[in-house]
Amino acid sequence: MGIFSRLAALIKSNINDLISKSEDPEKMLNQVVLDMNNQLVEAKKQVAASIADEKRLAKQAEQELANSAEWERRAMMALRAGNEDLAKEALNRKKEHDTLAQTFKDQWQKQKDAVEKLKQALRMLNDKIEEAKRKKNVLIARKKRAEAQKAIQDTMSGLKDQSAFETFDRMAQKIDQLEAEAEAGEELAEEYTGDVLASQFAKLEKTAGAEDELQALKRKMGLLPAEAPAPPKEEVQARVEAAPPSKRAATATDELAAALEEMEVEQQAEQKKMGR
Repeated sequence: MGIFSRLAALIKSNINDLISKSEDPEKMLNQVVLDMNNQLVEAKKQVAASIADEKRLAKQAEQELANSAEWERRAMMALRAGNEDLAKEALNRKKEHDTLAQTFKDQWQKQKDAVEKLKQALRMLNDKIEEAKRKKNVLIARKKRAEAQKAIQDTMSGLKDQSAFETFDRMAQKIDQLEAEAEAGEELAEEYTGDVLASQFAKLEKTAGAEDELQALKRKMGLLPAEAPAPPKEEVQARVEAAPPSKRAATATDELAAALEEMEVEQQAEQKKMGR
């Protein structure tokens, strides 16, 4: 193979590949259906012309038969007049018209048969075109469904990239860090500018509630003895009222002093931690 033949083959192959890649199934199917509709229009014109020829031949045959009948009438008129030669001439002309009438009749019959075949072929072509239209719609629907599935698969393939999930994890860590810093700042603000005593009592209430629930769960499971029934409120109130005022005041003072001492110890421990 010469260099020019190889070059020509290469050019043809590249052109064919380019055409194949640029072909859009939907556009190609629409074009095919459009071409078939144009062919149907041309076929209808041809069938219409054939039908017109059939009708024209039928009229010509009828006209020749009418001419034959007229010359026969004239022959009869010549015989009545006693002119046999003129009657023979009229009969010869009648015979010519009879021959033409038969010829047109034969042509008309052949044309009629041809028109019936053309009509049948036209109906078949129309059915084929309608079937092609239905197939075109189905194929276009399949194409669009395939394109949607491909788009979904491409999206899913993109999500398989670990970088996207790593970005989410990194952003979550940053948000956790910001939340921790905000909580630390709020805690420091309460520690140095707020009511320290109120915050310590709030912490104590939180831990006390959890401790009570834990003790109740242990008693329920049998890990601790059952809690002794609480004395009636009237008895407790009576004991409180029966106690001397000096003793009640001393008890309240002792409890307040113990609470303040405990809070000072906790505050010193926290300051030591912060100093470290």
